[in-house]
Amino acid sequence: MANLTRWDPFREMLAMRDLMDRVFDRSLTAPSFVDEWGLALDVIENSDEYVVKASVPGINPDDIDITYDNRTLTIKGEIREETDQEEGHYHLRERRYGSFARSLTLPTSIDADKINANYEAGVLSLHLPKVEEAKPKRIAVQSAEKVLQG
Repeated sequence: MANLTRWDPFREMLAMRDLMDRVFDRSLTAPSFVDEWGLALDVIENSDEYVVKASVPGINPDDIDITYDNRTLTIKGEIREETDQEEGHYHLRERRYGSFARSLTLPTSIDADKINANYEAGVLSLHLPKVEEAKPKRIAVQSAEKVLQG
């Protein structure tokens, strides 16, 4: 048996208002133009370290700022706009410019004094060695038979 609900125009207006609020909240919290590019990262973990690779083509390595604090790695930089075009006009302009930043929280502590950064062919490679207590340790399991025999 179906329930009948009395029509209430005030309730309908409130529902429409809630819907419009959600639409505007989503559009106002959308990422900015620079954030849409993002900084493409690969993060690899092995038993001794994390390796982070970032695609930063066309950036002078001196313009990249890398910080590590409290398990958070932050990579910042800026791509400067080229202003050497004196004649002609652009038909297409897709190369990006502006500031970027990307932070990444690592699950274990890093030995900050041993972090190594290399830049080659537009790829920034960071080697972040784990502290000794964060490295996995192999624990031997002894059986009761081995203890009695030994």
